[in-house]
Amino acid sequence: MLVRQIHLLRALIAGMAAMCAILLPALCARDARAAELVMLERPGCVWCARWDREIAPIYPLTDDGRNAPLRRVDITAPWPTDLTAIAPDSYTPTFILLDHGVEVARLRGYPGEAFFWPMLAEMMSQLSGADSN
Repeated sequence: MLVRQIHLLRALIAGMAAMCAILLPALCARDARAAELVMLERPGCVWCARWDREIAPIYPLTDDGRNAPLRRVDITAPWPTDLTAIAPDSYTPTFILLDHGVEVARLRGYPGEAFFWPMLAEMMSQLSGADSN
């Protein structure tokens, strides 16, 4: 009887460990996506293309890119259902910084690489977990 209970307990622990192995990465990914930078774009947008050339290749390699991964939204397509609380914009590119699905900052247009990074830093400082230096 005791041996059977030990086997059942081991099976239960193994099952719980397997569930943790499956769920933990998903929970961590959700936390990592607590902030995201939504880029509104449209086909043929020359300023979007310029941003793609100057910023897109390096953005995911930056701290900002890791803290707020880029999400592209084509404004000519139906508005994503998970963004219904966010006001659409017809100007492209528009960058909307979200914190847990709530808009915290918006940048309309692409002012060029020299201005984009400082403006993005100001936006990122408004995230709930940002340092208040």
